[in-house]
Amino acid sequence: MENFLVSARKYRPDDFKSVVGQESITTTLINSIKNQQLAHAYLFCGPRGVGKTTCARIFAKTINCENQTDDFEACNECESCKAFNDHRSYNIHELDAASNNSVEDIRNLIEQVRIPPQIGTHSVYIIDEVHMLSAQAFNAFLKTLEEPPSYAIFVLATTEKHKILPTILSRCQIFDFNRIKVKDTVEYLSYVAEKEQVEAEKDALNIIAQKSDGSMRDALSFFDQIVSFSGKKITYKATIENLNVLDYDYYFKLTDFILENKISDSLLIFDEVLENGFDGHHFITGLSTHFRDLMVCKDSVTLELLEVGSNIKQKYLKQSGSCNLFFLLKALEISNTTDLSYRGSKNKRLQVELALMKMCTITDDIEDNRKERKKLDNINNVKEAKTESAKVEEQKQEYKKPDNLQKKHTIKSSGISLTGKDEKKTETTEKTETTENRFQGNDSKIEQSDLDIAWKKLVSKFEKQHRLYNALKAKTPVMISDHTAELSVSNESLEQALIKLKSRIINFLRADLNSSEFDLSISVEEGVEKNSNHIYTDRDKYKFLVNKNPNLEKLKNDLGLEF
Repeated sequence: MENFLVSARKYRPDDFKSVVGQESITTTLINSIKNQQLAHAYLFCGPRGVGKTTCARIFAKTINCENQTDDFEACNECESCKAFNDHRSYNIHELDAASNNSVEDIRNLIEQVRIPPQIGTHSVYIIDEVHMLSAQAFNAFLKTLEEPPSYAIFVLATTEKHKILPTILSRCQIFDFNRIKVKDTVEYLSYVAEKEQVEAEKDALNIIAQKSDGSMRDALSFFDQIVSFSGKKITYKATIENLNVLDYDYYFKLTDFILENKISDSLLIFDEVLENGFDGHHFITGLSTHFRDLMVCKDSVTLELLEVGSNIKQKYLKQSGSCNLFFLLKALEISNTTDLSYRGSKNKRLQVELALMKMCTITDDIEDNRKERKKLDNINNVKEAKTESAKVEEQKQEYKKPDNLQKKHTIKSSGISLTGKDEKKTETTEKTETTENRFQGNDSKIEQSDLDIAWKKLVSKFEKQHRLYNALKAKTPVMISDHTAELSVSNESLEQALIKLKSRIINFLRADLNSSEFDLSISVEEGVEKNSNHIYTDRDKYKFLVNKNPNLEKLKNDLGLEF
């Protein structure tokens, strides 16, 4: 039986051009070989599975190759290349710092560096997970790393650059490896699938690439896992089942329910997700990603940021048309807040359900905001109408000012004298009266029933001010003319409080009644004593207490207190 070799090892790059997603780094290394400008120490840092150790091995093999190609790649035919490929090269040494991190291990390495290469020109020392070295080991390594023999080159690799001592960093050329893009991972997986004669759906490979989180090694491991599960045909359904990935359809259906304010259906979707064994935190982070993807679909410029398969992409484009930017931003804010507070919550399921219920009310909030803006527009229109009325009245008063001509009841216009009431008016006067009549026509008589409805709306605005709310609720103004109402209150304190709020009350009622002429008079009911001893306000309480204890006045003054 033939020994099985995992894809991560079988398809590990053996030259620079086959390295995926690190073009800037491989180009720099090739140019350094081409120009014979090799540094004595390199530091390769970046996430797992992005090619740090692979590039270090290719670099070591290439600089020792006896017959480099025209594009400065290893020939794989000379004795040095064959020795490397057969894992018997004495020029290339690999050390795992995770298990060899003591001062004694570094001393053994330093002794080994003194031996020159037997074949080739350079001895290359590749130290993996170099951040695992102890501080004492780093210090023991400093001198050799700074001034090694001319034939020695060190390549240090790490996933945690921040743990490396600054004195080590200053002695190395630093190369930062990037996470491999989803697009590049999918292309390489397609190449591997073709070599392995595996039929794979693009959407399935895209899921593998996203799950690998930029690591090619993880992507190839997932690929092998799914091939073992489903055979020579990799489907989208088999992939999400095997990798425990939530189906996109859940998020598409859930978003439709949220847009339609269907709280019950949204909660049932979440319950189904939990029944299938998925974690609530995984669900809410996936929902955040879904809203983010819908957001980037709103603009053709950001559409390239959508890293999904072609079939799924069409679904995103279609649903994004139903979502406005305000809804997506609000939904993202809610899901992100839930994500941050999820781990600290004792009732985690309720956290997610509460977030879904909030999302289902976003469209209602949008409609309420629209109505509120419309109402504000109406108020502004009333204010503008009032301003126009004032201007007309001003013009009328200006026209009625007495002068020598008006005393004789004579108006001169264009050299013609018009005398008496039966004469024709001037053109300016006609325009003024026309404007006045048109504006007065908008302010019809206010009915008591309309005022009662508007007053109830006003009273609800003062619900948190209990005393004022109860007083206003008990009394309703009475229309005493077409546009004037009178409100009788029970005491002088309440009268003073309402007088301070009078302009606010009148503006609200004018807007609600759509009448710029409405006015309100406030008075104390007849038969009620002005200086009543009833206590209604905080100031009344204070006066009552001062009468009982005059020292309270002195205490207020000493402390500098004011109402």
